[in-house]
Formats: sequence, structure tokens, C-alpha cells
Amino acid sequence: MTPGEWRAFLLHGTRTGKLATVRKDGRPHVVPVWFVMDGDDIAFTTSAASVKARAIRRDPRVSVCVDSEDPPYAFVMLEGVAALSDDVGEMLPYATAIGARYMGADRAEEFGRRNAVPGELLVRITPTRVLAEDNIAG
Repeated sequence: MTPGEWRAFLLHGTRTGKLATVRKDGRPHVVPVWFVMDGDDIAFTTSAASVKARAIRRDPRVSVCVDSEDPPYAFVMLEGVAALSDDVGEMLPYATAIGARYMGADRAEEFGRRNAVPGELLVRITPTRVLAEDNIAG
């Protein structure tokens, strides 16, 4: 995929990202995340006490995979570096956009205000490598 194609793929519908981090003892940790794009960056929110937040604090290198489960199948895998922010004012527009994407425009503000609060973090992943394949079964 071209850069424009993989960005469009990531923004299509309500696909979830699968975030991979490494636990303190070296075990892998993979969880789904709701996200939005900001340029090439992926942004999402999480609890400051979550396993993923603790793993990112230790090592900000992460990977995210987003796939299509329908034929002819496709995926985008990003490796990158995550940055954390606890600034609620910075977090609110992203949390609201995530709410709009996954819950609908009518519930965007509700989800934004629920998730942009003290104890939550904004996570921004800046890609360092992108692997994007479409038409896998074609």
C-alpha cells in the first residue's frame, strides 16, 4: 500500500488496533485499542495504571496491527515510539474523536468527557516502520 492507502485503511470504519508491548518480565502483551490518526501518528487513551501504560513507561517501543477480517484480507503493522501525556486538556479532543469514531457522533462528547480525566493518559505513537499489505488472498 502507498502511504495514502495505509492511512485510509487505518481510518476506515471502526477497525481496532492490536497494541503489542513487552511486560517487565519479557512476556508479550497484546490488547485491542480504539484509536484515531493525527497525521501519521496513532492516538488513543488508556488508564495510567494499565499494563500497556506501565510497559510503555519502561520501553516506549511498541507495535500496532490493524487488519481487515474480510476477503481479500489486508493489514497495516506499525512499529513506533509511544509518548504519554496526562494533560486532560490535550487528551479531550482525542478522546472525543475516538468516541465519535467508535460510538457515533451523538455519543462523542459523552465518551470524550468520560475518558479525558485525571488517571487517564493520552498515548501517541509515532511510526518508525510501516508494513502494509492488501489483497492478501487475491
